[in-house]
Amino acid sequence: MEIAKDAAATGAAPARDGRVPVVELIATEKTYPSGTRALDAIDLAVGEGEFVTLLGPSGCGKSTLLKIIAGLTAPSAGRVRWWQQGFEAVGEPGRRLAMVFQEATLMPWARVHRNVSLPLDLAGAERAAAERAVRSALELVGLEAFARHFPRELSGGMQMRASIARALVTAPNLLLMDEPFGALDEITRNNLDAELAELWRRRSLTVAFVTHSIYEAVFLSTRVAVMSARPGRVVREVAIDEPVPRRESFRVSQRFAAYCKALSELLAEASAPVGAQN
Repeated sequence: MEIAKDAAATGAAPARDGRVPVVELIATEKTYPSGTRALDAIDLAVGEGEFVTLLGPSGCGKSTLLKIIAGLTAPSAGRVRWWQQGFEAVGEPGRRLAMVFQEATLMPWARVHRNVSLPLDLAGAERAAAERAVRSALELVGLEAFARHFPRELSGGMQMRASIARALVTAPNLLLMDEPFGALDEITRNNLDAELAELWRRRSLTVAFVTHSIYEAVFLSTRVAVMSARPGRVVREVAIDEPVPRRESFRVSQRFAAYCKALSELLAEASAPVGAQN
């Protein structure tokens, strides 16, 4: 197992294996008007095809960081650079991102296929092409038989699958996921983790993922960025150098336990008050 050097000392963290960075955060900070300092000089790169997970204590700014990447909130300092070419590249032809939130956020009055079609409808996509894209997205998450159902007729796990289908329908270059399975029971969560891992592999997705679960981070990720207590910063990175697809056998392996132990120790250190950290 590889544990990177202190990110604060080494500067911007490169994407692994020489991959082209899809997005880079360069000395990115966030301070709210109230004076609350959420993020302190984040340096992080997400390479093409990576599955990078942000792991840290509650309130450390994981979700804030994801929202900055998504363009939902602006950094107070620093920059966000896309495809090594500039700082305003999202929205250019062929460059799309999508975000899956903690809640499924489906429109309760609309059937599943209409919920999934929403991003295409807002973009003014041609109807026939949109319908093909919706069918394909629903097939990817195993909901093609539920296209005519309302959200209330689906289980919590199925609602989250619909939310993921809605994110995938635009064929994003970067998929952002903010604790999408945190409210689900453990069995459903494990099943969806396995499905997401397979979907990431088959579609060659690039994913930035937020979770509180060490087990989830190890199972899904190619790299885990451990964040400190507020103000959040990336203090360590751990590469999960394991073959894909990941199977249930990995969850009960000694290698899995070793990764979990290392991350648990790093997380305990990162969760300590600033003055108590080494």
